Amino acid sequence: MFATGIEGSYPVIHLPDGSRRRIDEFAKCGHYERWREDFALVKELGIDFLRYGPPLYRTHAGPARYDWAFADETFAELQRLGITPIVDLCHFGVPDWIGDFQNDDWPAYFAEYARAFAKRFPWVRFYTPVNEIYIAATFSAQYGWWNECRSDDRSFVTALRNLCKANMLAMHAILAERDDAVFIQSESSEYFHAENPDARTPAGLLNEKRFLALDFTYGHSIDVTMYDYILDNGMTRDQFHWFRNNHLVSRCIMGNDYYITNEHLVHADGRIEPSGEIFGYYVITHQYYERYRIPVMHTETNLPDAKLATSWLHKQWANVHRLNQDGVPVLGFTWYSVTDQVDWDTTLREDAGRVNPLGLADLDRKLRPVGTAYRELIAQWRDVLPSEAHGLDLRLS
Repeated sequence: MFATGIEGSYPVIHLPDGSRRRIDEFAKCGHYERWREDFALVKELGIDFLRYGPPLYRTHAGPARYDWAFADETFAELQRLGITPIVDLCHFGVPDWIGDFQNDDWPAYFAEYARAFAKRFPWVRFYTPVNEIYIAATFSAQYGWWNECRSDDRSFVTALRNLCKANMLAMHAILAERDDAVFIQSESSEYFHAENPDARTPAGLLNEKRFLALDFTYGHSIDVTMYDYILDNGMTRDQFHWFRNNHLVSRCIMGNDYYITNEHLVHADGRIEPSGEIFGYYVITHQYYERYRIPVMHTETNLPDAKLATSWLHKQWANVHRLNQDGVPVLGFTWYSVTDQVDWDTTLREDAGRVNPLGLADLDRKLRPVGTAYRELIAQWRDVLPSEAHGLDLRLS
């Protein structure tokens, strides 16, 4: 499943003057006006799968109220072009009428939205109901950057619980409309390195905490330290066991994202700073696979340096290929995104309009060297890799 995506984040940020602003990457990157060109680029590159979805905050107008105008146009064109969408239903934000990820009512409303989408577009089979749950909860409720802008463990656990519950309820709702749906999680694959022996304890806690979103989603056991952590911060025993009893792991592909920023250096006092690439995609993905033992898809990567991006592409692909050779069922690979992005150099915390050269094409829709390289890689490898789906039927009809 060679894929790309169209960057569609839309968190709310709090500005220094106390105001709030929605940061919509579709708007910043010109997608609302140039979506036909963006889809044409996907076809030009020989890419069959596209991570894409309508902006939740514009589409879900209220309880049982939906504005499908943009989705109707764009998904009709994807169908006409023969591009298979992996539908991204929630990407780092919720509608204003919901508030934020602290709202316990949101998961049920989101499940209704997911079912309404699946009913309206019955030809769609692949979904990422909630994108990067761990990152959404961390940036919104642990680091204080987005949405609720909170910085405490109780808010983090609440956000994580609601995001995971929304994700799982949406999967059940979609299956009620299409019983052969496949769910690709797209979670950030992280690792925390201890700077010195005194940093081993905080690093160890963070290396367990990074798994929580997928532990809940897949009904996986957690160690006693994490169990105490979630109960100490507001989750009840019944809420935890709800995840154990309602998972749909047999319908899932573990999508994992890897960037040079995914590895961290932990100090003895718990402070975290970037470490750069130390282990790389192979080692970290192997850790996740050994924990969950389900098929994998590399669902995001890029590099914020257009000159080095082609080398990064080939390094990521070499890791994916080696994992497959070593028995890890990696079913897909993704360069994210089609075009450059805007303001990700500050993790969308500033509305500065700075273009980040991360795409297969620039914002004039001209291919970058990495776009040409990805097109060549797909052409070379498309018919070489085994087509077996490791027990999961991925036929499109």
